[in-house]
Amino acid sequence: MPYDAPPDLASLSLAEIAAAVEARELPPVEQWHPSETADSRMRIAADATWFHEGRPIARPGMVRAFASLLTRDESGQHWLATPECRQSIEVEDAAFIAVELRAEGDALAFRLNTDELVIAGPGHPLRAAGDPEVPAIYLAVRRGCEARLNRSTYLQLVELALAGGRLSVTSQGATFALEPA
Repeated sequence: MPYDAPPDLASLSLAEIAAAVEARELPPVEQWHPSETADSRMRIAADATWFHEGRPIARPGMVRAFASLLTRDESGQHWLATPECRQSIEVEDAAFIAVELRAEGDALAFRLNTDELVIAGPGHPLRAAGDPEVPAIYLAVRRGCEARLNRSTYLQLVELALAGGRLSVTSQGATFALEPA
């Protein structure tokens, strides 16, 4: 089945972004209770490159398929889940990278390195980490997984905050500090 990349985020209205988010169908990982556990021999590098047995996964479609099965438990361990088996996967920083930002009204929409769209808000909060000298901003994606904002997206977010005269942003009624606590 051919993959149709979504249009440029800047060309979409907030309503179109929300519709695309709503229309995305993901595997029902939450309903699965696999009896087996294994090691996937996979790793997601800090730059969001996926590796299997030390070799990069070069097919974006494979990365998108694996990413749709990704979860993170309370201890921080990431897993690829199927109905029969959950396989551990090493994640160096965050499972995703937020590569694009669109601000419209009271909403901040992000495109991830997997072309997935996420709107920040109460269900998808932003989290500041690191320290004041080297901060990092993370966006909750789903099932405990996060996306780290890349440099250009981070700088866009800071510009939005400073334009409002503060070091925080608001999206869908929720306010998020951009400075680590």
